[in-house]
Amino acid sequence: MSNNDSFSRLREIIETLTGPDGCPWDREQTPLSLCDYVVEEAFELVEAVRSGNADEAREELGDVLFLLLFIAHLYERQGEFRIEEAMDENRAKMIRRHPHVFSDTEFKDQAELLRAWERIKRSEKTDVQGTLPGVFDSLPKGLPPLLKSYRIHSKAARAGFTWESDADLERQLESEWAEWREAEASGDAEAMEREFGDYLFTLVELGRRKGIKANAALDFANRKFLSRFGHMERSAKAEGKELADMDLESMNALWDKAKSGERD
Repeated sequence: MSNNDSFSRLREIIETLTGPDGCPWDREQTPLSLCDYVVEEAFELVEAVRSGNADEAREELGDVLFLLLFIAHLYERQGEFRIEEAMDENRAKMIRRHPHVFSDTEFKDQAELLRAWERIKRSEKTDVQGTLPGVFDSLPKGLPPLLKSYRIHSKAARAGFTWESDADLERQLESEWAEWREAEASGDAEAMEREFGDYLFTLVELGRRKGIKANAALDFANRKFLSRFGHMERSAKAEGKELADMDLESMNALWDKAKSGERD
C-alpha cells in the first residue's frame, strides 16, 4: 500500500466517524475541542521516542497524525481550508527558510545559518506597514516553562544578545548561585523563589551552549529516578518489607543496589 493510499484511507475513516451515521462523540468535536488531545498525544509520542521503543513510537505517531487529520477535516468541512493547502504552504516555507539547500546561498557556520532562519521567519510576519515583529512574538505562550526558557535563550542568541563566552556565562552562574544563597540565608520565601528561578534560567543557557536541552535532560533524570525507585520497591518487597517502614540508611543501600544494577 502506498503512502497516498494509507493517507486517503485514514481520511476516509475520519469522514465516516464524523458523518451522519458516525460516532456521536466524533460528530460533536471542533478544532478547539481537540486541542488538549493533540497536546496529550504529542506528549505520549515524545515519551515513546525517548524510551527507544519503536513499536510504541509508531503507534503514538499514528495517534498524533489521526488528530491532525481530524482537525484538518473539520476546517475543510467549515470551508476554511484543505490540508493540501497547509502542506503546500509548509513546503514553500521550508524552501524559503533553507536558501542554502534550495538556492546558491552559503553560510560560514551554523550560527550564521540560524540567524538567517530567524531573520527569514520574522520577515514572513512583516505587517502592511513593513514593521517586523518582535524577536519573541512567535514564542508560543503555552510552552512549558523549562522548554520556553530554552527557546528564549535560543532566540536571544540568534539576535546576538547572549554572553560572549562560556566562561562569562559560568561566572554569571556563580553569581546567580551566590544570590540564591544570600536569599536562602535571609529566609525571604519570595526572594528565594526569584533567585532560584534566575539560577535555573541561566543553567538552561549553559546546557543549550553545550548542546543539551534542559527539558529532555530533566525528563531523562526523572525517568532514571523512577526506574531506580521502582527497583528499590521490588527489592524491599522481596525481603518482605515496605520502603515506608525502612530507615534512610537501608533505603540508600537499596538505591545503591539499583544503581549498580544499571551498570551490570
